Amino acid sequence: MKILKLTVVASLTLAIVLFFACKKNATDPSVVSAGKVQKITTPVITCGNSTQASIELRVCAPSGGTGLPAGFSIQWMSKAAYAANGNQWYSSDDDRLCKASFSGNANLSRYNIAAGECVTVRVGDFLLDEGTSTNCGDNLNCGTEYIFRAFGHATSTLNKSDVTNPPLSCTTLSCGSTGQCTYTQGYWKNHNPTICVTDATSPLCIQWPASSFTLGTVSYNVNQLLSIFNTSASGNGLIALAHQLIAAKLNIAKGANGTVVAQTITDADNLIGGLVIPPVGSGYLAPSQTSALITALTNFNEGATGPGHCQ
Repeated sequence: MKILKLTVVASLTLAIVLFFACKKNATDPSVVSAGKVQKITTPVITCGNSTQASIELRVCAPSGGTGLPAGFSIQWMSKAAYAANGNQWYSSDDDRLCKASFSGNANLSRYNIAAGECVTVRVGDFLLDEGTSTNCGDNLNCGTEYIFRAFGHATSTLNKSDVTNPPLSCTTLSCGSTGQCTYTQGYWKNHNPTICVTDATSPLCIQWPASSFTLGTVSYNVNQLLSIFNTSASGNGLIALAHQLIAAKLNIAKGANGTVVAQTITDADNLIGGLVIPPVGSGYLAPSQTSALITALTNFNEGATGPGHCQ
């Protein structure tokens, strides 16, 4: 009987030891099974083109890594603020730290990046893509140096990546404009006549220089144009092109010299033709067909070309 009791006690002891050993293996990040990657591979970010109001960042997933299947986040602050803070970043819960999240899990997301692939995002005048959110949607300041860092989002099986280090430094174009300046598509989206209906004293209440515009061969009124502005591109090049085309036509109607984009506007209208832009209609153009036109119109609206951006 004594031997039986000792055997039972020994068995229970072994079971308890095995239980906690297995639990440790399942939860302790220091215990890694063969071949299992614990973190998303850290993305690589580089500066792209700049305007007076925005900076493009190229975000890449290194070859041979995990990719960025759940997307990524970017954080930024001015270099001057960084220096004043003792060459330290603001804490993540500090409202002064600008943050933008680009979800790879959103419907039709272009931020699910495979290893060896890249995506370009514009900080300062964000594209209206599904899965994009930010606490700093305003334009960047002209002639200003900013620092950026990024990290890849976690998945159900991988932890978020390390943060890129050291900070990436990029600068907006110098200030200045000649004659009538231009505003971004974000400005026109947020400053419009419909706000005047509910609050005539609001600084966002302005009258547009025209009550309708023709995009392609189709005419749209103010409410329809605003509905287009407020529709995410979601991989539809027609919508993204319309955002910048509407802004360019508003800027020119306001008095900005549009000589530098006159041919671009003609080419954009010819490409759109009779397509009816969502959500008014269901037209579609592949992003590859519209990217060059979008870049040229954006450069005009944001002051890289033409008379310059309104500060």
